[in-house]
Amino acid sequence: MNKVKRMAGIALLMALVVVLQFVSGMIPSIGGFNLSLVLIPVVMGAAVFGPGAGAILGGTFGVIVYINCVNGLDAGGAMVFQASPILCFLVVMGKGILAGTAAGYVYKLLKKRNGYIAMLCAAIVCPVVNTGIFVICMMTFFKDVLTIWAGGGEIIAYVLTGLVLANFVPEMIINVAFSPAGERISQSIKK
Repeated sequence: MNKVKRMAGIALLMALVVVLQFVSGMIPSIGGFNLSLVLIPVVMGAAVFGPGAGAILGGTFGVIVYINCVNGLDAGGAMVFQASPILCFLVVMGKGILAGTAAGYVYKLLKKRNGYIAMLCAAIVCPVVNTGIFVICMMTFFKDVLTIWAGGGEIIAYVLTGLVLANFVPEMIINVAFSPAGERISQSIKK
């Protein structure tokens, strides 16, 4: 694949990341969290253009999330930003970049055996890394914010119901459902 086609493809997916992140913000929240449709183009870019592109697309996702934290479009994110703007930036950027990179490496590792299985695994790994890093960072750096989100209740119960059940599971289902079409698109782009 030539450099111009690669750059154009990554730029197109970056634009899609931006649009989908803003669209995701318009979908009514579930338990205070919005579904992240943006992981679909992150996985696609990681599969088609490699782990580096996954990192760029995940970083784009992180920038938009951070902007939403700063301007208050993401109410929960605004609380994290107010607690620590620098840690908020590091968390949202780190989780996005690592999720895209991991998806790219998983796809690259498995694509020779079966492209559909590779895409499925990349589609699973991306939200696992994204949510996993987020939960670990929230538990480590932002326990006070989690306590507020949990309404003073049990933090672990909130993490399992609010972050995992209401947020992560739907994101993963969406990614998994899209993965067969994603692999067909990937194959047609690579021809």
